Amino acid sequence: MKIGIISDTHDHLRNLKAALEALQAEGVTTICHCGDVCGPEIVQVLAGFDVWVAEGNVDRQLGLTQAVKQMLKPGRLAWFHRPALDGVSLAMVHGDDEEALGSLITSGQYAYVLRGHTHRRQDKMVGHTRVINPGALGGTRWQSRSFCILDLATGQAHFVEL
Repeated sequence: MKIGIISDTHDHLRNLKAALEALQAEGVTTICHCGDVCGPEIVQVLAGFDVWVAEGNVDRQLGLTQAVKQMLKPGRLAWFHRPALDGVSLAMVHGDDEEALGSLITSGQYAYVLRGHTHRRQDKMVGHTRVINPGALGGTRWQSRSFCILDLATGQAHFVEL
């Protein structure tokens, strides 16, 4: 099973649509959004995928929670998710709480910890846990816009730059 990992869209619809087209072409139907969606318009574009959204530090726009409930599924917007996808244990947070993030990573409970916030691509092992940050689809930081496709069966992660 391949999943899409995206983060920090910051209301950037054009980049999100480009990422979703690439994910569809790869047969990806499940997306983990690691926070900073920003507004409900982004959620509308994500409808049609099986989406989990970690609440980011700037996800405060009016209507975001309601849009997720209506367009995705109830319970799909939370500060922390721990879905088991294809039998693989995942933890997913935005990552702005460094202490909580560190505890998840070192807990040994998850094969993968998916995070965002820094806008910097990352793929590293910490003990037996693999930490992946897909980079950002929006924002103004210096690194190019990107997302990640992760094959849960093989462990192969592929970062896609826009």
